[in-house]
Amino acid sequence: MIRQISILLFLTLSTGLFAQKQDTTKHRSVRQIKLSSDYTEEIKNPIDTVFSLFHRFRFADKYSPFNAMLGNYGLPFYQINFFDRITDPDQFLYSSYYPLMYVPDKAVFMNTQVPYTELIWTVGGQKETSEQTFRVRHSQNVNRYFNFGLIYDIAYSLGQYSYQRAEDKTATLYTSYTREKYKLYFSAGINNIINLENGGISDISDLGSADTRDLPVKLGGVDNATSTLKNWNILLIQKYKVGGNKVVKPDSAKGIAGSKGGGISGTFSHILMIDRTRRSYTDDYPESGFYDSLYVSSTSTFDTLTSNVLKNTVRFDFETSETRKFRLGGGFGFRNEIIKYGQLVPTHSTPDSVFTSWRRGNNAVVGRLFNSIGEKFRWTATGELYLTGYRAGDFSLNGAITKAFDLKKGRGFMEITGGMMNRQPSFWYEQWGGNNFEWHKDMKKEFRIDVGSVLSYPARKLNLKFNYAVIKNYTDFDSTAMPSQYSGGLSVASLLFSKGMKAWKFHLDPEILIQKSSNSNILDLPLATARAAAYFEHMLRFRKTNGKLNTQIGIDVTYNTPYHPYAYMPATGRFYRQYDMEAGNYPFVNVFINFKLQRTRVFVMFDHLNYGMMGQSLDKKYFMVPDYPMNIRMFRFGLAWTFYN
Repeated sequence: MIRQISILLFLTLSTGLFAQKQDTTKHRSVRQIKLSSDYTEEIKNPIDTVFSLFHRFRFADKYSPFNAMLGNYGLPFYQINFFDRITDPDQFLYSSYYPLMYVPDKAVFMNTQVPYTELIWTVGGQKETSEQTFRVRHSQNVNRYFNFGLIYDIAYSLGQYSYQRAEDKTATLYTSYTREKYKLYFSAGINNIINLENGGISDISDLGSADTRDLPVKLGGVDNATSTLKNWNILLIQKYKVGGNKVVKPDSAKGIAGSKGGGISGTFSHILMIDRTRRSYTDDYPESGFYDSLYVSSTSTFDTLTSNVLKNTVRFDFETSETRKFRLGGGFGFRNEIIKYGQLVPTHSTPDSVFTSWRRGNNAVVGRLFNSIGEKFRWTATGELYLTGYRAGDFSLNGAITKAFDLKKGRGFMEITGGMMNRQPSFWYEQWGGNNFEWHKDMKKEFRIDVGSVLSYPARKLNLKFNYAVIKNYTDFDSTAMPSQYSGGLSVASLLFSKGMKAWKFHLDPEILIQKSSNSNILDLPLATARAAAYFEHMLRFRKTNGKLNTQIGIDVTYNTPYHPYAYMPATGRFYRQYDMEAGNYPFVNVFINFKLQRTRVFVMFDHLNYGMMGQSLDKKYFMVPDYPMNIRMFRFGLAWTFYN
């Protein structure tokens, strides 16, 4: 396989070198935006075509750089950074896959003067244990106002260990129509995820004693244990603007210059969100001994949970003219939520189950207020309050103050954030039925206060982020994999630092996370987690073809201090607390070479190069989740090709 990849790499680079001279395409605008959490504002979202450190190909790592995985990519994982974890009650069933999925709050939209197409493909490992990712993306404008696009992702991994296959297929179709008075945004997401479950290897001391595929696992071929997640969702936003600025067109004959008048504009919005999720877990041999309890059947397991969410929001927002130095805006609205939950529930009177559903409804008011003074100062406050329904009494208040500074090398930014939230935990913490687990609990509302600050200096590649939270009634899963709520106060602090450094052609890009919780028995976090890349970068120039080939060669290391990570429960798909096994104090080392030629990016990498080289005390500690070792040494190759015409 290495030989085939080498040939492909040579052909790719050769083609690019000869084509370099003919590349006379003029720069055309390609703009991408996402919407704020309340869908009221457009936020610039740069397209990721960065060459530097292209070997970091996992899209999950772009959401949060530190993740605890079950081994191969595409299986469930959780964020090591506490403040990156997914806590939205409506996203409970797919929180372990959220960064891989296309859901409404992650929708992106584009506006491009020329068709934009991107192809990304990566492959690693031998054929029988290979891990591949593929992405195709296309977007184009019909006219200056109307754009449509499609993104399709595949993460397919056979797994180095038995019965660990991951097959994730996710896609989104999006479109936008933006005029001065009327704007429409639409996105539809489809997420199909199928994972085989092996329960982890039977004895971690066997690591290194045999081929990975020969190591016994806790849920073998007789079980044929499989988790399936299917989700589809729709987001439709319509906005109509009234009042506001009137544009005076320039008239050179009369000597009138173009200008905009002042005034207040208002926007009426309707936001429709539909999210349907179905999670199932099957096991053909429930009596294997992996689970302690059987509530429905001793011959087969087929657990099913469904969640159907419908949200309608109507709101009115106003703002003063963008030309004013002192700019003020705000808005308010009303949201109605209809949610239907369903699951198989054991009858207990007979070895059987019935499918039961529950219907919940909520009504909430939402609001927003902001103020900008020039281009360098802005504050924003948002909030929501649930008036009636299942979540009556829930509220959230969030605020941010942003200040820009003009420094010697460019503009820097500082942001101070704060929030207060009182929220009912997910319905699934209170109600669950299946062949192996059943619970009925009354959960109190979780109260949380957050404060934080961010310092960013892009010209110096400096980012410093501080977060602190105080939580009452913290909710998670205890060491028996059952829902748990800690009634006392829990505080968590974190500091995230990253800084790009350069000396001649040598680069060092460290990213360091420091975390601490007030009660490690309830929430254990590694004190320090780090990822750092050290590399040499050089531009090769070819005089005959006037070609340029940018190259990077270096080493990438990920490390965290010891802590008790979450364990994983296949039947529920949840991560839960455990105190028997520590993870950490083991460096994962990758060596890489990155190339960039015009709009083509290529990487070759040895993943986990140091496997088997760490000495007897560390050689069997290459796992992030108990009983689920990470992949051993693997050769990877990746290619990204972008077209702007």
